[in-house]
Amino acid sequence: MTGRSEDAAPPRRMWPLYAAGFTTAFGAHGIAASLGSSGDAVTSLLVLGGLLALYDGAEVLLKPLFGGIADRIGARPVLLGGLVAFALASAVYAVADGPGWLWAARLGQGAAASAFSPSASALVARLNPSARLGRAFGGYGFYKSIGYTLGPLLGGLLVWAGGLRLLFTVLAVLGAAVAVWAALAVPAVPPLPRTRQTVLGLARRLADPAFLAPTSALAAATAALSAGVGFLPVSGRAAGLGAIATGAAVSVLAACAAVVQPRAGRALDDGRLTTRTGILAGLLTTAAGLAAATLPGLPGILAAAMLIGAGTGLVTPLGFAALAARTPAGRMGQTMGAAELGREFGDAGGPLLVASVAAAATLTCGYAALALLIALPPLAGLLLPSGPRLKAAPGDGPGGSGRSA
Repeated sequence: MTGRSEDAAPPRRMWPLYAAGFTTAFGAHGIAASLGSSGDAVTSLLVLGGLLALYDGAEVLLKPLFGGIADRIGARPVLLGGLVAFALASAVYAVADGPGWLWAARLGQGAAASAFSPSASALVARLNPSARLGRAFGGYGFYKSIGYTLGPLLGGLLVWAGGLRLLFTVLAVLGAAVAVWAALAVPAVPPLPRTRQTVLGLARRLADPAFLAPTSALAAATAALSAGVGFLPVSGRAAGLGAIATGAAVSVLAACAAVVQPRAGRALDDGRLTTRTGILAGLLTTAAGLAAATLPGLPGILAAAMLIGAGTGLVTPLGFAALAARTPAGRMGQTMGAAELGREFGDAGGPLLVASVAAAATLTCGYAALALLIALPPLAGLLLPSGPRLKAAPGDGPGGSGRSA
């Protein structure tokens, strides 16, 4: 089979994993963007902040845990269990309306996403040879970006049509449908033999540059993406732009990330791009986008959206492909869970940094501060030094082979 036909038709077993990525992104952003317009369900900004933090907090605490469980019992059971739990948690509020049930549903969704998101990433790595890791993670990232793009739009439409309970009903059906699809199409991937890992051994693995550099890059890209989604509309309003124009700018950001990811993955697999070159270019492009956000008016906002989206689209599939290629297969779930945790810290830290600097100075200074923080490591040549690899402990299954970074 030619590489072109493989690009056009990913293996059948991959589609439910892509759908799982879409589900977690659509659920997270669809609800987050709709809570503020949900009427009686959210009574104050404090309640809104608590509901948003509840979901993210569950992910921060539980993703590494579920990643390790996936290594011990297999990623497929954790994927299926997480999708079923997501459907049930969504159904809780769809059936039992009330503020208390909304908190319970949101916590359950975050815990469930903590299970099926890193498990899906681990299965993407385990079910693809090293020569297809770029394409596989590019496709996975593409459908997650589609979920991020459509979440606020479709979520708002559903809340307008039938209230927050309708959105939760749709998410319950979506989670259940993807669970059934995955059960039918995703093959069992048995856990591999592993030696017992001490806390010190885990710390050494997570401090290895082969893990730390791609994960730091993923966190930085996610920080820029989150800051762009959160603050570009603020810049737009300050420039006198309407809600439609600023919303379109955020959609451009997500669309650029979605378009670039599969192309970056194919370029990696075809040898036209290395992880080192691609990630460095992606980080510098992302920093340039934040710098463009300091320019006044619509041109600066659109340039920022396109550059941040393109830079994030480069970093995301290449970062995950680098991790998958250098991780012992028996530790894949643990690695993906820890990498997802790094992205969560970026997701929270980017907007926090921009907001803190903006409160002390201006929003322009906030953009500049984050741009400088992201650009300095690649400019200094600190990310992805050539040669480091995650070493497999004795008795671990072999990791995927990958090109040198």
